[in-house]
Amino acid sequence: MNTLQEFFGEFDIWQVLSSFIFLIAIIDPFGNIPITIAMEQRGIKIHAGKVCIASLIILLAFLFLGEWILKLFGVQIEYFAIAGGFVIFLMALEMVLDIVIFQNDKLEGEVGSGSSIVPLAFPMYAGPGAFTALLAITAEYSTGNLCIALVLCMITLYLVLIGTNWLTKYLGNTALYIIRKFFGIIVLAIACKLMFGNLAIIF
Repeated sequence: MNTLQEFFGEFDIWQVLSSFIFLIAIIDPFGNIPITIAMEQRGIKIHAGKVCIASLIILLAFLFLGEWILKLFGVQIEYFAIAGGFVIFLMALEMVLDIVIFQNDKLEGEVGSGSSIVPLAFPMYAGPGAFTALLAITAEYSTGNLCIALVLCMITLYLVLIGTNWLTKYLGNTALYIIRKFFGIIVLAIACKLMFGNLAIIF
């Protein structure tokens, strides 16, 4: 009981909201809508609940084990935050400038007709970008607040997955494009904060 109280004792609504916005921008459920539509058109049944649960389990596991992995290799969290911030900075440039920096294999073409866990849960939503973002912001946010933010991200992801057709029909591609740009600018700003903030701590 005391452990749980300590775990959530540092609850901060602003930490939850800022980390939620940051992580949902990295997970990018809106930007991945065309992929989910293409999968459904090929007859692949997307189980929104299973995808979100699998993504949450993977991300929570990495949240709790990621720092241990860093210690295993003798890397301080601040240095990883700087490196992660740089990677996230490049990802944000992709979102804002519509360029391709990271070459991703089209794993959706290898998925069986009855599966949606791969590539949706991994590596699309719970992939390298989300892993890097999680480890990078653990230097500034408490674990309890990050857990709450991850749950909120999965709820948002679930709503997007079950409402994909509705979002595409009523919002349109232009609105989804603008949303992606908006999140890209937010991610760009947070990436700069991660890099320069942790550089200040080191020096």
